[in-house]
Amino acid sequence: MNRWKSAAAVAVAAALALTGCSGGAKSTSSAGTGSTSGGTLTLGLIAQATTFSAADINWANEAPYGQAVFDGLLRANPDGTIVPWLAASYSYDTALTKLTMKLRTDVKFTDGTAFDADVAAQNIKRFRDGASPNKSLLAQVSDAKAVDPATLEIDLKAPDPALVTALTQNAGLMESPKAFTAADIKTNPVGSGPYTLDTKATVPGSSYTFNKNATYWAKDTVKYDKLVLKVFSDTTSMLNAIKGGQVNGANLTDNSLVDQVKATGYTINPQELDWTGLIILDRDGKLAKPLADPKVRQAMSYAFDRTALLKAIDKGYGTVTEQILPKSSPGYDAALDSTYTYDTAKAKALLAEAGYPNGFELSMPSSTLIPSSTWSIISSQLKDVGITVKYTDAGNNFISDMLAAKYPATWMRLQQDPTDWQIFNFEIAPSAVFNPFKASDDKVNAWGKTLQTGSAADAGAASKAMNAYIVQNAWFIPWYRVQSSFATDAKTTVKVQVGNAYPYLWNFAPKS
Repeated sequence: MNRWKSAAAVAVAAALALTGCSGGAKSTSSAGTGSTSGGTLTLGLIAQATTFSAADINWANEAPYGQAVFDGLLRANPDGTIVPWLAASYSYDTALTKLTMKLRTDVKFTDGTAFDADVAAQNIKRFRDGASPNKSLLAQVSDAKAVDPATLEIDLKAPDPALVTALTQNAGLMESPKAFTAADIKTNPVGSGPYTLDTKATVPGSSYTFNKNATYWAKDTVKYDKLVLKVFSDTTSMLNAIKGGQVNGANLTDNSLVDQVKATGYTINPQELDWTGLIILDRDGKLAKPLADPKVRQAMSYAFDRTALLKAIDKGYGTVTEQILPKSSPGYDAALDSTYTYDTAKAKALLAEAGYPNGFELSMPSSTLIPSSTWSIISSQLKDVGITVKYTDAGNNFISDMLAAKYPATWMRLQQDPTDWQIFNFEIAPSAVFNPFKASDDKVNAWGKTLQTGSAADAGAASKAMNAYIVQNAWFIPWYRVQSSFATDAKTTVKVQVGNAYPYLWNFAPKS
């Protein structure tokens, strides 16, 4: 699942007051009995495993499935720091178009096949050419080859500052080559990871059981003897499972449940992964001429009472912001978060200066998948400064219509990626997914080039300049970073993961 689709799905799940059956029988988890390892870790998920084929596997809320059975070339710590894993070390050439990785030589897959550079190269190319929605992570890879059994070379068409981050995710997962042609590759994974899938105890789409890999090369890092991943289709069944103590941890999709979950004795582990607000898609005014004027976009930014929006829509769980870059970004500037203090008089004055003293009409998509109150609030706040919103119900086509450049502006919730280069390519660049009108700006493009090819210092400076420019020109109208709430029981600790909707498996531990 693409992370932006995941974010949208979470927003939808949070919006719907769904009902359903309870979560099933109570877990026999023995995690947290006072030891530092052993027992069972039972986690609640909102997504089933789409596939266990490493070349096609999804990430975000599906990450635990892949991490259970596969090892990655690299790992990401909870704070996003990249550390060695199957690749013991790595380095770039001076042109930043060749990544050389020195691999471990003591790793075997569960079918007995040895892991080596040739296997790694095959996996890299299979993912690049596969069916994963995240295959674009390796779009710059022109080739991958073994120099010798312990040395992998990855050649790039152009520098890609996000490549090593991608190799900590599904793009870097390693699968046994004997599984490539197996008839059951989608349901019976063969990796070198900490667990093996117990297919007899697994009900696809409902509950997945994994047993500890007895021959795992890094067995000291495995904290549980068994892992159970339970899938919940709605917020009610997830809440019931938490109330019944049936899961050690679960990612809440609805912040209105936080108080109830706390009352059961669970701990809320917060993270602010996504920003939410408006995207000005038509910055050149092709569909809506007024949006080509920065003063109009600035007026719209002044029109929103972000603190009130956070409280009304997400129960106050989040942090008001006016920038799409996360706090972890070198380009983040706290001062920018006070650029557009709620001021309807200022908004009206800017509209008048731009030649719209009586406002204008703005077309936007809506969807019944999102609470009607969200659309009403947007319409009301813009109406207060003279802008009349005309909604078209896009239904299940909300995202596809948005990305087809059918609307000049829209509400959306998007993730804040681990690197600025990823954010640039996702939301800002002329070819970015969330720039469907292909709006282009020479200054921003130059800063993007520096993000791609410059030194860390130069890229940081470019990020800061780009961020200030985008905020000042109101390309986006963020309201706040919404809190993602991961609940853990009294037996379990977890550290949330920078850049991912679900904590990584190695972030969990039994309480001692």
